[in-house]
Amino acid sequence: MVKLSVIVPFYNVQAYAPDTLRSLRANTREDFEFILVDDCSTDGTADLLRRAEHGIEGVVLRRHEHNAGLATARNTGLDAARGEYIAFLDGDDWLAPGHCTRLLARAEALGCAFVRTDHVQVTGTSRTVRRVPHGLRDVVGDPREAILPAGRTTSVDYAFAWAGLYHRSLLDRGLLHFTDGLRTAEDRPWIWRLHREAESFAVLGTLGHFYRRGVASSLTQIGDERQLDFIKAYDQVLSDTAADRDADTLMPKAVRTYCAVIAHHIGSTGKFEPSVARTLKSLAAAALTRMPQRVLDDVLDSMDTERATVLRRLRRRSATTEGATAA
Repeated sequence: MVKLSVIVPFYNVQAYAPDTLRSLRANTREDFEFILVDDCSTDGTADLLRRAEHGIEGVVLRRHEHNAGLATARNTGLDAARGEYIAFLDGDDWLAPGHCTRLLARAEALGCAFVRTDHVQVTGTSRTVRRVPHGLRDVVGDPREAILPAGRTTSVDYAFAWAGLYHRSLLDRGLLHFTDGLRTAEDRPWIWRLHREAESFAVLGTLGHFYRRGVASSLTQIGDERQLDFIKAYDQVLSDTAADRDADTLMPKAVRTYCAVIAHHIGSTGKFEPSVARTLKSLAAAALTRMPQRVLDDVLDSMDTERATVLRRLRRRSATTEGATAA
């Protein structure tokens, strides 16, 4: 029986994949499997993975014929997973030796549907511990209750899929798959769904996941149209929240988070190609019109002046455009 399946998508990370693969070797166990998904890499990544298939115990290799993005690559791994528990790792990150065994032991002891963990953020030679924004550690609770309050950073804002461990029952219920085709922010509707629909969770202080920031090939560093998929991702968050039994309670959090992300991207337009920056502003303005307007009014009134001003200007832009179209 496979106890743990670790799903690791790779795409053009030849410079970093050796660290990732070495860390998997340092986490092997006879009842662990490592599902490596090559998302049609065009550098030397595929060769590294083929060697790993024969050199690391428990490796299962899958390859896409066409690049499909992180969400779809993770889904390929999920479809192949046989483990009682599921974990994720990105192809440019790495794990401390024995981390998987320690994390699994804590998850089994607590007996909840999923656990979330702190992690170490690595930027160049700098390392910083990043904590799950949830006060209780090693205590099983209701994940739905961890979504709020709206005005604070909460567990749904810590969306990293790889920062945790998930029981297979969630996969069997359809809660672990990602929205196919989303090229960024794919973990946002995913984490919201987990917190709304899973029955229990806990947060662990177990450190052992190293998250590499500032990688030149990372989508977060590339200012092309793929970045704009955050609009689709957060539209899904709003749609799913609107259908929830506690929609009135949860919607202010969903709207506020969406607004904060829009403001962040508008404030970073310098990293985008000019045509993409224009499209971003147009899509963001339209997104504001799709939000519940009374909730949006309250959210803008509660935000800091700088972000609220940016968002109100976008909102007026959308109204002006609609007025011109109607005329």
